[in-house]
Amino acid sequence: MTETSPTGRDFIPGTPPAGPSVAPPQPQASTPVVVGKAETLSPTAAPGGDQLARIEDKCARIEDKYARSEALLSRVEEKIEGAAARMNEAARQTDLAALRSEVRAIGDRTRGLPGSGALVLTAIITAVLTVALTIAAQRFHLDALIPPR
Repeated sequence: MTETSPTGRDFIPGTPPAGPSVAPPQPQASTPVVVGKAETLSPTAAPGGDQLARIEDKCARIEDKYARSEALLSRVEEKIEGAAARMNEAARQTDLAALRSEVRAIGDRTRGLPGSGALVLTAIITAVLTVALTIAAQRFHLDALIPPR
């Protein structure tokens, strides 16, 4: 079994194949040699360094966005706190207005009630009438109409 692939059974890496070697043909004509400045590869163009720089740039942009978002959220929080304070004050004013109207309604109802002078007058009239009716009942012998106990 003869295989011509380099992964065959007889292949040993780093050693030339053990068979007749065929030398590549040498060019007969000489090519002109151009002498000039050689360009060197820049060491900063390494793919790892470039990728690291892009990652750092992206992280910096994300940090900037985070800082802006944090500032925005703090402003929103301050506005919400201010609005909540105003709403609490409005609720207190509403409660005070409701309390005032309730006190006013109770005041109106109590103003319609008779005063202490009217109550004393009523008590005196009631006492005088009770005495007068009791004396009249005794003179006209109306106590006989009341059944004995």
